[in-house]
Amino acid sequence: MFKKQNIALWLLIAAVPLVAVLPLPDFWIAQLNYIGLYSLVCLGLVLLTGVGGLTSFGQAAFVGMGAYTTAWLTLNTGMSPWLTLFVGLALTAVSALIVGMITLRMSGHYLPLATIAWGLSLYYLMGNLDALGKYDGLLGLKSLSIGSIDIGQGRLFFVLTWAILLAGAIALLNLLDSRPGRAIRSLKGGSQMAEAMGISTFRYKVTIFIIAALFASVAGWLLAHFQRTVNPSAFGLKMGIEYLFMTVVGGVGYVWGAIVGAGLIKLLDDQLQVLLPALIGTSGSYEVIVFGIALVLVLKYLPDGLWSVVARKLPRPPRAVDWQNAADLPARSKPAVGDVVLKVDKIRKQFGGLTAVNDISFDIQAGQIVGLIGPNGAGKSTTFNLITGVLSKTSGQVLFRGEDISALPSREISRLGMARTFQHVKMIPDMTVLENVALGAYTRGSSGVVSSMLRTNQAEEQRMMKEAQRQLERIGMGAYLHEQAGNLAMGPQRLMEIARALCSDPALLLLDEPAAGLRHKEKQGLAQVLRQLQGEGMSILLVEHDMDLVMDVCDQLVVMEFGTLLTRGTPAEVQANPAVRAAYLGTEH
Repeated sequence: MFKKQNIALWLLIAAVPLVAVLPLPDFWIAQLNYIGLYSLVCLGLVLLTGVGGLTSFGQAAFVGMGAYTTAWLTLNTGMSPWLTLFVGLALTAVSALIVGMITLRMSGHYLPLATIAWGLSLYYLMGNLDALGKYDGLLGLKSLSIGSIDIGQGRLFFVLTWAILLAGAIALLNLLDSRPGRAIRSLKGGSQMAEAMGISTFRYKVTIFIIAALFASVAGWLLAHFQRTVNPSAFGLKMGIEYLFMTVVGGVGYVWGAIVGAGLIKLLDDQLQVLLPALIGTSGSYEVIVFGIALVLVLKYLPDGLWSVVARKLPRPPRAVDWQNAADLPARSKPAVGDVVLKVDKIRKQFGGLTAVNDISFDIQAGQIVGLIGPNGAGKSTTFNLITGVLSKTSGQVLFRGEDISALPSREISRLGMARTFQHVKMIPDMTVLENVALGAYTRGSSGVVSSMLRTNQAEEQRMMKEAQRQLERIGMGAYLHEQAGNLAMGPQRLMEIARALCSDPALLLLDEPAAGLRHKEKQGLAQVLRQLQGEGMSILLVEHDMDLVMDVCDQLVVMEFGTLLTRGTPAEVQANPAVRAAYLGTEH
């Protein structure tokens, strides 16, 4: 996704020193400085909102935290402004951690409302503390300097600001194209798929919240020494909304959209404040009306922002295949043939007065394909979710390779070697097939956010891509490596999900209606893949409505009806059972 934007990166890197030496008026240099400052905040919102799907109106408060920290420390302690940057980042990180731990457990409209609440709280705190000068703020800050060279104004400040901005953009691009980056990109689609891959979604939500706050804090530090004064007006709810507005207009899902949005809104804001009163003949904040109309039009006709138009036209070269000589990822031990891989013992699930699953018991031995079947409403998917930890059990026990996993969440069960697919395909449509499958190897890696930003994780990335390619080729999808996942038909999407599950090196594979929506030939291909996996020693639990597929590939069947166990046995025994015929056909004859 991000390699196609390298052209923009190199153009910007070349443009910064060029602009610095061009004979531009000081006014335009100052404008570019503000655009750089605003873009830093918007970069954080790209990660938080565009990629992570978390809406925040409170980023201006974190800008204020960085600004007030450096202002107070330089004025009251004489500390070097360069040192105050790190103090501000530390205070911002701690504050964001506390706020995030409380706020990010919310969802829906409660989250943006909560960000408005704590943004207003920090704003009024800044405006009412005597130590911070109340609403008059703090005056007389020192400009940034290196030795006797003043770099806090004009062209040198432009170079500093845009160098930090481009470094932040590169770090963000590196992050999003990595193991933790793929985990972050999975957040927007909900937590179920990500947790099933072994990802702690809450931890990553807090992480990106802190990163976005740190970007804002750096912008605040720069802003304080650029303006040489700090007051609360620049850090209120109005600016919090404007930062989000800039990001959405530019392209909230694109790193370079942050710069486009900040630049466009800043320039339009200044120009409209002059042009509109002259045109209308009276003074007033008419630019707010224009921006409101513009936002509605952008959301209507360009919901992905202005940069999405550019991104669609830029060439998208496939990822360079540089992992042929990479080492293999660590593999887990596999159960011996005949060992009991999964033992389900009288599990029950009640929703109030409804018993959805009523004391179901069965087991799976290594190398077996076991089908879990029954009419609609029999409780198959609920049983599936009880086994994988998506739902908590009312009673009963599940043993996986002899270990009690009854109380474990799905991400911990995944780490033990149980992988699954979903009834409705869950994927990240704007990632390639290869990247989607590599997400399945998350638990087999260890690289973190910092190493990914600094690009010191390349050896592990190559190992993950090698494993993802191997699993795709294993199920006959080697030709789809660089295809965008959202462009696939249903059949290849189902197979991609299986490859992603296999990438975790599971001891047990759980497939939830993998044949749903497939054509006849695609079902034949799926059956061939399942038989191939079984021949390689894989244990499989299959929930499926297609009886031809079930009877063809399964060794044992578990039949459910109205949440209870109807019968167990081989496909032939189940087919001959009159109770099964009655359950499916409504009669025993």
